[in-house]
Amino acid sequence: MNESETNLKTNGYDLPVYGLDNGQFLIIHVPALACIFLSLICALTVLILSFKKKRIQTFFSWTKSERFVVYMAICDGTFNIAHSFDHLHIVISRNHVHPKQLCEFYAFMLVEFITAQNLMVNVVAINAFVLIYFNKNIDFGKYDWKLLLWILGVPFVGVVFAASLGQLGPAGAFCYFDGVKGVIANIIFTTVPLTLILTINIILYLLTWSRIRSETQRIKHTIGQKSVTMRIAHNAARNMTFFVAAFFVQWWAFAIYGVWALVNDVPQILFQLVTIFNNLGGVVNLGVYMFIRKHTEVAPQIPSNSGTNTTPA
Repeated sequence: MNESETNLKTNGYDLPVYGLDNGQFLIIHVPALACIFLSLICALTVLILSFKKKRIQTFFSWTKSERFVVYMAICDGTFNIAHSFDHLHIVISRNHVHPKQLCEFYAFMLVEFITAQNLMVNVVAINAFVLIYFNKNIDFGKYDWKLLLWILGVPFVGVVFAASLGQLGPAGAFCYFDGVKGVIANIIFTTVPLTLILTINIILYLLTWSRIRSETQRIKHTIGQKSVTMRIAHNAARNMTFFVAAFFVQWWAFAIYGVWALVNDVPQILFQLVTIFNNLGGVVNLGVYMFIRKHTEVAPQIPSNSGTNTTPA
């Protein structure tokens, strides 16, 4: 759609439903729904297996990596539930979601939990980097209140502000930032932070793995408590870097989509990739959980706490 046509629209409800005019409607929504439900099943599986394995221990006595898995599963699951209703509503009605308030609710949930995941994985990447380079764990406060306030509180304030300005609504294929009124808000809330976080995470990921590899060679034949402590720190950092890798798998297409849309029309294949990879968060995070579970079982263990020390994250 060119700029003159966009200027004639007043809000997202004036836009056509994406795919109805070119036969791509079901090609977009069916794979998206399949990925969403698969992701939801995986997120629920992570929660069930996590609490079943740790049923004797209190939640905040778990290692940071194990708690991160649960937080990510909750974000994924909530995102999947809201997004499944969103897509189903459009598929059944062959129209945008009505009433407007319902579409805004779906959009609110998507923005909140997409942003929460972005901030969460960025914290994980920073935590792994600090653990390896400075031999310290970031203190998230009692019951992780600092972490939870950051990943849930900040996006909540932002999305409430956006909603109060009428920036939420139909985006063409789902409810998110309004496809007409919310273009700038989408850039500010999604394109810029997601691209920035992806870039930062990749840099921290590479730096962390580089240090792990060099230190692993150095302590390979070392014995003693210092060696054990360093190995535990390496295990914890490795666990956390897998969250960063999973995050990249889930959101790389969305970041490219956002940047591409700033300069040109987005090709259909990229839009299709966005609807698939964005909705696979639960699947990739189940893979991270299985790796951490296996890795933790064979790694040396020291009781975890949230202070700034060298215990596992």
